[in-house]
Amino acid sequence: MADPKNDEFLDDIEAMEAEAEAEAGEEIDPEAAEVDALRAERDDMRDRFMRALADAENARKRADKDRREAQQYGGTRIARDLLPVYDNLNRALGVAREEESSTALVEGIELTLRELLNVFTKHGVTAITPEVGDKFDPQQHEAMFEAPVPGTTAGEIIQVSAEGFMLHDRLLRPAQVGVSSFKG
Repeated sequence: MADPKNDEFLDDIEAMEAEAEAEAGEEIDPEAAEVDALRAERDDMRDRFMRALADAENARKRADKDRREAQQYGGTRIARDLLPVYDNLNRALGVAREEESSTALVEGIELTLRELLNVFTKHGVTAITPEVGDKFDPQQHEAMFEAPVPGTTAGEIIQVSAEGFMLHDRLLRPAQVGVSSFKG
């Protein structure tokens, strides 16, 4: 492909020569005028072609990005809908352990919960599990309440109500926590 800068330089030189001829009082050849018109048309077509090529490349890149995002984050709605199932299984497991229910029931709930977590992991869903004493992070936690608890610092997690979840690098649900407001 020819270098567009060289073509522009040559076109500029030809334009200056034509201008000098016109100033000298010489008549411009009709064929030269036609050649100049064709060159201008060629340059315009080349510019339009390059712009169309760039637009097509940008559209391809945008479509590729959209496809990757749809593949990676397409399951967001179903993952969000399954989070209450996870919460309910966790609660059932806690109650079954407290009431010393049959070991078969506890094992069944544990296996079901483990399988659900395996499916989550397979599809890029990871749990956010803050601990009591961790620093509150508004990017991953949702403060459900604040309480002045002695022996803690302001902004420290004092209770975890529900785990949060991420889908790859996007927040599905923030962890629900209680936060200390103690100003010791």
